[in-house]
Amino acid sequence: MRKKIKIGLTILLSAMLVFSIAGCSDKKESLKKVRIAEVTRSIFYAPQYVAIEKGFFKDEGLDVTLTTTPGGDKTMTALISNGADVALVGSETSIYVYAQGSSDPVINFAQLTQTDGTFLVSRDKIENFNWDMLKGTTFLGQRKGGMPQMVGEFVLKNHGIDPHKDLNLIQNIDFANVANAFASGTGDFVQLFEPTASIFEKEGKGHIVASFGKESGHVPYTTFMAKQSYMKKNKDTVEKFTRAIYKAQQWVDSHSAAETAKVIAPFFENTDLGLIETVVDRYKSQGSYATDPILDEDEWNNLQNIMNEAGELPKQIDHSTLVNTSIAEKVIKK
Repeated sequence: MRKKIKIGLTILLSAMLVFSIAGCSDKKESLKKVRIAEVTRSIFYAPQYVAIEKGFFKDEGLDVTLTTTPGGDKTMTALISNGADVALVGSETSIYVYAQGSSDPVINFAQLTQTDGTFLVSRDKIENFNWDMLKGTTFLGQRKGGMPQMVGEFVLKNHGIDPHKDLNLIQNIDFANVANAFASGTGDFVQLFEPTASIFEKEGKGHIVASFGKESGHVPYTTFMAKQSYMKKNKDTVEKFTRAIYKAQQWVDSHSAAETAKVIAPFFENTDLGLIETVVDRYKSQGSYATDPILDEDEWNNLQNIMNEAGELPKQIDHSTLVNTSIAEKVIKK
């Protein structure tokens, strides 16, 4: 009798194991695949990596794959050609695409960063920096038409500096080579992203003297966007995606720079953990990480003012035309 009971229990447990494995398999297969194209790999995008590492996307039933497509043009090409479902890139790119007469406009639906992410680095150490010190110097700027360059010029003009008259402005160096050019001796000042700015400071190659993010105010610097057609066909997916990002934004906001650095470290294998923490802390302290995904009208208008000042705004576009805040608002209310 005991033998029969043991055999029966063995069969029952085996059956439960089979169903359990099948259940896990079904759950895995039921995850909705979402392909993200990010414009660059950057600590500036910490909440995105937190959403992946902490499983916030999976909790929403999403299987996210992340690809780095260097440059706004390549990122938008990937999105428009259906090589990606969602793009993480500067909002100005959606304006450029729309101005070209796109029949399927790219819609901004979740903001990730809300300030510029670059810093002014001086070759020499300056104890009491003021912006007038730039006049007459050689300044290594960023690519024309991109947000770093436009914000850089906007800030300079706000401080009474005409970048094309008061400086020897160099803008013909590829984004990937700007830091190397400065390190090799070109320029007195340079506009750099992190962690390069902090690395240069640590190695004595330069000194951070100002933040363009602090100077420019809130702007939709980096936003998640998708084609209008994709958003209409995948409303539920976009909402789940936005909810995962919001969870990550709240997590980063409520946790220390050290905790965030540990979580996102796998995405920056060749970067010292202490340096990652320094960069996260710097971005957090100046409010670069948005704490919710809403891209409001004031930010949108500030973006267009910056573009217009730089002579890069093709035409004024209403906030409601290329920005969808209803999804983010719904996510936050729940």
